[in-house]
Amino acid sequence: MHPIEQAFSTSYLVALLMGLFSALHCLSMCGSIIGSLTLSLRREIRDNKGLLMPFVLSYNMGRITSYAIGGLIAGLLEHVLSIPLGEGHGHRVLQILSALVMLGAGLHIGGWFPRFAYIEKGGALFWKRLEPYGRRLIPVETLPQAFFFGMVWGWLPCGLVYTALALAATTGDVVRSTFTMLSFGIGTLPAVVGVGIMTSLLVRLSRMQKFRQIAGITLIVLAVLAAFPGLNPLVLHHLEY
Repeated sequence: MHPIEQAFSTSYLVALLMGLFSALHCLSMCGSIIGSLTLSLRREIRDNKGLLMPFVLSYNMGRITSYAIGGLIAGLLEHVLSIPLGEGHGHRVLQILSALVMLGAGLHIGGWFPRFAYIEKGGALFWKRLEPYGRRLIPVETLPQAFFFGMVWGWLPCGLVYTALALAATTGDVVRSTFTMLSFGIGTLPAVVGVGIMTSLLVRLSRMQKFRQIAGITLIVLAVLAAFPGLNPLVLHHLEY
């Protein structure tokens, strides 16, 4: 793989930003899941932030673990495609597909392409089989239960998670693709974990059309850089020996 392509596709900062933007988009969905988790806990835990926070963190660690597993699978995808297409061609195909998905996500967040939400239907069949296992973990009574509850709900169909997976698939390395999704998961934490100031701030920002448009344009720019990594000014150009 060319160093320029590799440097961009493994940009954890890009994945982190995508996580922050996806949190704006999915705040209501993630908030309802956290609500279900919270309501299933005993009252003495719900009413004590010191006792509640470990359950919220365990849930999110489980959710991010599922993202990392998804990143690992995405990293393996390139190796599978490289068999019939060749290493360079397989990577380039995934790079273009990733850019298209990121472009769609940017247009969707900006309010210019609402039909992008239909991409979530792709994971609906898998989710239909997996979701009952999450329901069985309610009421959540222990931290391990909260962790596995998060692991199940980490596979909830979400177009912006699929966008991050598309980026992870272009990294050309299983380890890098896994850490790309970890970075994405960390980016979603402020909205999902935040109780009070951070969550209310993100809710207000998500309702500001101009802010959503700025976030959308940012993703569109990242999509262009994904398709043409040589244009990325942040990439360090290394000499090949």
